[in-house]
Amino acid sequence: MPPLEVSAWDLAILVGYVVLTRVAFGWFFARRIRGEGAEGFFLAGHRMRWPIIGLSFYVSNMGGSSFVGLPGAGYQHGISVFHYEWMPALLLILFAVFFLPVFLRARIYTAPQYLEQRFGRAPRLAFSAMLLLTSMLVDAPGSLYAGAMVLKTLLPGVSIWITITVAAVAAGVYITFGGLGAVVANDALQALLILAGGIVISALAWQAVPSWDAVAEAAKPGALNLMQPASDPVMPWPGIAGVFIVGMYFWCTNQFIIQRALGAQTIDDGRWGALFAGLLKLPNLFILILPGVFATVLYPNLENPDMVFPMLAFDLLPIGLRGFMLAVLAAAMLSSLEAILHSASTLFTMDFVQTARPDMDTQRLARLGRGAILVFMVFAVVWTPQISRFPTLWQYLQSILSYLTPPVVAVFLLGLFWRRANGAGALAGLAVGVPLGVLAWISVELLSLFELQYLYAALLMFGVGILLVVGVSLLTPAPAASEVEPHLWRATDAAVAPGEVWYRDYRLQAAALAAITLALVAWWWGLVARAAESVRIAAIDETDEGLGPPLPALEEITCATHRVLKPDVQEYRAFEVYPEAGLAAEARCELPATVLAAVVPAAASADRCEAPEVRVE
Repeated sequence: MPPLEVSAWDLAILVGYVVLTRVAFGWFFARRIRGEGAEGFFLAGHRMRWPIIGLSFYVSNMGGSSFVGLPGAGYQHGISVFHYEWMPALLLILFAVFFLPVFLRARIYTAPQYLEQRFGRAPRLAFSAMLLLTSMLVDAPGSLYAGAMVLKTLLPGVSIWITITVAAVAAGVYITFGGLGAVVANDALQALLILAGGIVISALAWQAVPSWDAVAEAAKPGALNLMQPASDPVMPWPGIAGVFIVGMYFWCTNQFIIQRALGAQTIDDGRWGALFAGLLKLPNLFILILPGVFATVLYPNLENPDMVFPMLAFDLLPIGLRGFMLAVLAAAMLSSLEAILHSASTLFTMDFVQTARPDMDTQRLARLGRGAILVFMVFAVVWTPQISRFPTLWQYLQSILSYLTPPVVAVFLLGLFWRRANGAGALAGLAVGVPLGVLAWISVELLSLFELQYLYAALLMFGVGILLVVGVSLLTPAPAASEVEPHLWRATDAAVAPGEVWYRDYRLQAAALAAITLALVAWWWGLVARAAESVRIAAIDETDEGLGPPLPALEEITCATHRVLKPDVQEYRAFEVYPEAGLAAEARCELPATVLAAVVPAAASADRCEAPEVRVE
């Protein structure tokens, strides 16, 4: 792929926007938190309101790896990656109802602090160490690598080391002075621009393709189907449960996400912010994933799917606006990186330094936190180029989280809801379960000793975590009830303030969000289901011999190779070849090609037909 040409105007807008936003927000919040100590730097003085929290939740997840990766995943894998976008809406409901009330009642800075209050210091340190490890090996390098790959293509003469270093320094210096307040405020601005830019790109991409039928013909077989077969290597339908488990870690316990809610002014601000973020995730189907599918028409032979978004921006936008979209992409990457570095600093300072030196004053803690950011920044820069050793960034991120994080989810769930869980069980779940996950990941993903789809591995590791926590807890003394009760979820945590007006009741808002989410999933899934019912199969006797009963329905055929032919504008035909019987099944319908591509997962165009028995009429 030739390098994309960047005009002087585009570069000026890109550099000017990034520098201006960082200088303006960084200077303002550096002045605001001066003298506030640890609470001002790490939790923004508990001043965060719900719109800012929701927008910050959204953009922290939509960093370079997601903002670039989602359109690329849509191009490469199709609609099924939307499971990673609608699932957070339900998970954030669980966070608002069950996790957040307990966390805020405990007045914690970090998620591991809850584990200390519930189980003791050892589980806290084990989880904090795991979070630091994943932040430096997964989260921060992922954001840096995604942004560096795009900038490297746009600026081919610049070394990848330079782009990585510049991005890391910009993010590190910014949060070193501004703290959480600067991160969250800047996140809110970037979230609005991401949404606006995604809408513009999606609309222009839709206009650029000839028709929806053209999209269906160009997309990979089954790409428009939300539900994939159980054998699918990327998103098997039973693996949706694995998405739920890994997502619960990310949205309910991951420090760099939940830290925004921990800085909420009130519990309602935290709840409303989480629900707002869940709502913002749903349009990603239309503004990020579908443009990737549209790109299969515009760029049918794209070597690097992660270049879909910048190519759409360069081809569809005029000079100036193109630079603005590049600025949005760069800002999204920096916002995510800033959130990761800030949360890593919080973990190191509050979970290791403060526990070792509880008498240290808050001003010095804040200074140590700023210094830790610079150290973590250097570590991330050094590790980031190593990601190029792996096949794709997206699969690297998803696979390693699927193996490492399920035992953490098991510990938190049992800690919140099971009184009998004790410190020994929690420590076993973390200190044994997580290393087992690392060992399994190395065995499967690096050494290829055996095959295991990573979402199935997530379910397996979650089961291992449950068994470890429950088994060890039952074999060791039960914790004292007086020590456990304050840290369990209770029904009163779900209550709202007396006299609260109905439209401010987060429970009704959560129910509405769940209904909207499930309706959207059912709408897309139902489109394919209705299409399948409309298909009719007619058997053709190729040998003039009685070959038995009629062929099964099209969606039930499992042998041989499917092919989709287009004799004219109105009629589409799908042929299924039975080589062993010399028999072909012909399907005729008035449905668009997208339906057949969805119903018949192995559908392909006639010009790629390799089966000699297929007769093209």
